[in-house]
Amino acid sequence: MQFRAASAIVIGLLPFLGIATSRAQQPDPAAVIRDLDAANVSRHNNVLEYSNTEHYAVYRGKDQTNPTAEMTVRVTYRKEAGKSYTILNQSGSGVILRYGLHPLLENEKAISDPARVAQSWFSTANYDMQFKPGVTRVIDGRTCLAVAVSPHHKAPNLIEGTLWVDAHDHNLVEVEGVASKKPSVFAGTTKMMRRYVNMTGYAMATHAHAESSSFLFGRTAVTIDYSDYHFQMRPRQPGQ
Repeated sequence: MQFRAASAIVIGLLPFLGIATSRAQQPDPAAVIRDLDAANVSRHNNVLEYSNTEHYAVYRGKDQTNPTAEMTVRVTYRKEAGKSYTILNQSGSGVILRYGLHPLLENEKAISDPARVAQSWFSTANYDMQFKPGVTRVIDGRTCLAVAVSPHHKAPNLIEGTLWVDAHDHNLVEVEGVASKKPSVFAGTTKMMRRYVNMTGYAMATHAHAESSSFLFGRTAVTIDYSDYHFQMRPRQPGQ
């Protein structure tokens, strides 16, 4: 009789235990967004310099095998100066290289200028961020949470879309969406994706894909592969 009574009590408690466990495992939306904000500041303060190699490939129409133009560059970022580029090699269409990839590099240099770099961060200063409860996805073995982002103002380098954030450390894993503003009247809507991995504690890009279509120019896709990172970090202060 006592055994039955004890069993009944345990069985009766299971739903409440399950609810408690489920609640404990639920992410704190405010903490996720707060950590995204903090990661921007921490990376800016602590990464003094880095270099990497970036390979750009442009594809036209349905052909995703043979790029119309390619470029490999060595990138150097310095906190006090932003990015600089050294072209290692380039091939393919001179028109696309001159009017597509070269301006793309110049735009990246401008965005990384220390006076304006914070304007392109995925932060609450630039975006309205809304956590998507219950929406998860596994990316490269990492369980990710979803945060919808909408920029406070429209610009070609600001997106409407989703941030996928590591459920464990709240580091950025992937960005996907569309440019909030067309880069020109001739371009169609630009869809983009960028993938990140954790390096030295910060999210660093490893692959990006952008694609647009227009009546005049048809479909154009650009891929970027990032590799061979080297970092110079701010020395740790005593007690850190």
